[in-house]
Amino acid sequence: MPVPPKSVQNAAKRALEAREKAVPSKRAMTPVGLARANQLARGDNVSLNTLRRMVNYLTRARENYLRAKSKGLSPEESPAIQAHLGWGGSSALTWARKEVNKSTKN
Repeated sequence: MPVPPKSVQNAAKRALEAREKAVPSKRAMTPVGLARANQLARGDNVSLNTLRRMVNYLTRARENYLRAKSKGLSPEESPAIQAHLGWGGSSALTWARKEVNKSTKN
């Protein structure tokens, strides 16, 4: 099972920090999202099944993330940015896709 790269770990840490600082109405992440953010922030191994879920989530969430970024919102101001970063952000999508593709070639 692969370990998330530092960029993915740092994105998850940023999400957790932003969530803590955000006003309650701007706090993002479901229990699953919080578990993922904590897993990635710690640098824990990630299973193939979780990598697939990461690809699915990040692909779906990308539009909301990009919309919030285009408005100049910070992670503390945007639940969409917090959630996207909690799953490792854009670098996680690239990494998870690569890992999933590697597994299908074996």
